[in-house]
Amino acid sequence: MDRKILILALIICCFYQIEAQVAINKDLSIIDYNKPNEYIIGGITISGTKYLDHSTLINISGLSVGKRIFIPGEKISTAVKKLWNQGLFSDIKISATKIQGNSIFLDLYVQEHPRLSKFKFIGKIKKSEITSIKEKLKLMKGKVLTQNVINNSKEKIKSFFIDKGFLNVEVKTKQDSDSMLINSSILVFYINKKKKVKINNIKFIGLKERGVKNKTEKNYLFSIKKLKKLMKDTKEKKWYRIFKASKFLKGAYKIDKEKLISRYNEKGYRDAIIIKDTTYLNMDNTLNIEIHIDEGNPYYFRKVNWIGNQKFSNEELDKLLGIKQGDIFDQSMLDSRIFGNPNGTDISSLYLDDGYLFFNVTPVEIATNNDSIDLEIRIYEGKQARLNKINVIGNSKTNDHVVMREIRTKPGDLFNRSNIIRSQRELAQLGYFDPEKLNVDIDPDPIKHTVNVDYLVAEKPSDQINLQGGWGAGRIVGSLGLVFNNFSARNIFKKNAWTPLPAGDGQKLSLTASSNGIYYQNYNVSFTEPWLGGKKPTSLTLSLYKSVSSNGQTGDNRESIEITGATIGLGKRLKFPDDYFTLFQNINFQQYELNNSQSFFSYTNGYSNNLSYGITLGRSSVDQPTFPRKGSNFSLTLKLTPPFSMFDDIEDYTNLDDQEKYKWIEYYKWKWKSTWYTAFTDKFVLGTRIEMGLLGAYNNSLGISPFERYYVGGDGLSGYGRIMDGRELVALRGYSNNSLSPTTGGTIYNKYTAELRYAISLNPTSTVYALGFLEAGDSWDNFDSFNPFQVKRSAGFGVRIMLPMFGMMGLDYGWGFDKIIGNPDANGGQFHFSIGQQF
Repeated sequence: MDRKILILALIICCFYQIEAQVAINKDLSIIDYNKPNEYIIGGITISGTKYLDHSTLINISGLSVGKRIFIPGEKISTAVKKLWNQGLFSDIKISATKIQGNSIFLDLYVQEHPRLSKFKFIGKIKKSEITSIKEKLKLMKGKVLTQNVINNSKEKIKSFFIDKGFLNVEVKTKQDSDSMLINSSILVFYINKKKKVKINNIKFIGLKERGVKNKTEKNYLFSIKKLKKLMKDTKEKKWYRIFKASKFLKGAYKIDKEKLISRYNEKGYRDAIIIKDTTYLNMDNTLNIEIHIDEGNPYYFRKVNWIGNQKFSNEELDKLLGIKQGDIFDQSMLDSRIFGNPNGTDISSLYLDDGYLFFNVTPVEIATNNDSIDLEIRIYEGKQARLNKINVIGNSKTNDHVVMREIRTKPGDLFNRSNIIRSQRELAQLGYFDPEKLNVDIDPDPIKHTVNVDYLVAEKPSDQINLQGGWGAGRIVGSLGLVFNNFSARNIFKKNAWTPLPAGDGQKLSLTASSNGIYYQNYNVSFTEPWLGGKKPTSLTLSLYKSVSSNGQTGDNRESIEITGATIGLGKRLKFPDDYFTLFQNINFQQYELNNSQSFFSYTNGYSNNLSYGITLGRSSVDQPTFPRKGSNFSLTLKLTPPFSMFDDIEDYTNLDDQEKYKWIEYYKWKWKSTWYTAFTDKFVLGTRIEMGLLGAYNNSLGISPFERYYVGGDGLSGYGRIMDGRELVALRGYSNNSLSPTTGGTIYNKYTAELRYAISLNPTSTVYALGFLEAGDSWDNFDSFNPFQVKRSAGFGVRIMLPMFGMMGLDYGWGFDKIIGNPDANGGQFHFSIGQQF
């Protein structure tokens, strides 16, 4: 009996031991949560990880040996959360290895994420795209490769290509173990861009018809064509679309929808909304867009009341505002006429130009009755502000007095915004400062009613070296010119001022030499003082030049033409009709001396004198000289000699020797140039130009002078005949040099140009812009054959590069459309090189 009892007891003990061991080895997550028990942690082990420090992981978990915990309890779940927050693991488990009385032994199992060793891309993608994607991903070596990191990277890559029109792009990833590094993986991105998704059709739904326009087109507030045009960056696929791609871009599409509603708002439809819009793909991988618009009804201006104005009457403000009862309510127009009109004809400009710097205006809608709106425009004028300190900051080379004399704001004057804007324009025109960095810092003092104005400038190189090559008299002619645009004559004898030349006083010194060896030499030196006397903007220009063309022989065998000349000119800024006008006058003398000459002239020995007076009335309102975006240039020039034939008592010049006939050259010469600039964006500008010239004679029996004639066609740089007989070369791209003029030159010419420019770089050290042009022109030998509409046409494209040391250089390719009789090679494709501003 005792033996049976003993055997039964042993069986029961073994059963309970096995059951306890099974419970100990089970995951704590299956412990009965309804019966938490308190334990003391007897020990902690780490499993699963191969590379992380065990004691550090235990510290992070917040668990420690000897600590009391309830199982199940919050401290276990908190430990798991703390480990998850490290972002290092893909799996975490906490298990009990054994329980001894009230002591529990825990194991922390963690499975690590691999770390990134490198990443690469597989697919048909460009190097430039890879570079851009890398910048967006910002993946660094050693980064933990969590699933979140991988997913984010895939989304960034997709977003990059979707923004480029690849809406169906697919991105997959794969991790390859890197055997060279511990716990590291190579992340591979498999990219399939697929084809770009182009926009097939844009459909507008919900537009209201407004009467019958014609049988083929419905009369909407905005035509379908106009609405599509308003969407600047969302365009349908068309064969002729070159400059605007028809790819679908979500960001651009969102902005274009806002533009549509803004346009409706401008027309008084303030309740216009896009109810919904839909995009869907077609079988041919194109996209259709449907936009549902609720236009609402238009609103109109009714009453406009002024409150708080004392300086200007209601009538004056009403006239400037230009809004009448019954006008369509246009918020953008209202804002421009109150806060900022490009022409300065707004309410704010009226006050700010009269010293009211602290002026404030607030338009308030005080009543809306059905479709009409009453406005109350509340004005706070404040006191007028006067200028206190005027400073120039950033002129390291140009002397202060050169800058200050161009600034139209003086201490003690009333604050005037227009004068500040004009001062910026004048500083840009100097050519010494980077026009893109010109700025003004205004520091008002409301207590003292004063304001300090700081003009911020950044010096740029302005001196130039001009290298030029041409072909004349069967030889290559080389030219070297040095132009110092910010010269200082008063510092010539100061050693410290030579860096490398005296500079900073705004004077211009030009030195030019041309030669092809012993056969031809030309020398020119000119000096300009822009502020003669230093008090008024009256310029003085002095120029001396000499040229010699010969056969290179000496003595009786020498054949030569020598030209000696001098010019003195005075320029003045005018105040009428406005202060953009200038007047320039000069007296020029040239003497042509021939010795056995066989070139250009109808006589071989003797001399001719050219004494002329020139006057130019000009107006320039362009914002800057290098890449103008707005403004215009006009100039009317008259150049004439005295009518010498009136005093020589010669009645018949038929049998007179040409040397005697042209001993004193006589003529009059008109020239007109006009240029306009219109900016579509900061980088996209249209320039249009019209110019014409006329050479005339006082005495019909003497005829028109063979000197000073017009030669049209080409690059305008060819040869040195322009120096030898005073000819004027007129560039017209797409045709060979001088090919559009009679052999003896034209006495009248016309030229028309339209040029689209796009700025590639506006950096002052290397300004670059591309251009496309349409050009037309011609010249005639007499007024009877003149026809301004019968001209030779051309088109082409080119590039301009502004380098401070060399000036503006350009290369154009033009195609002349019209054949030239007697010169079959004159038109067609022509490359043209240019130096200096040609437009």
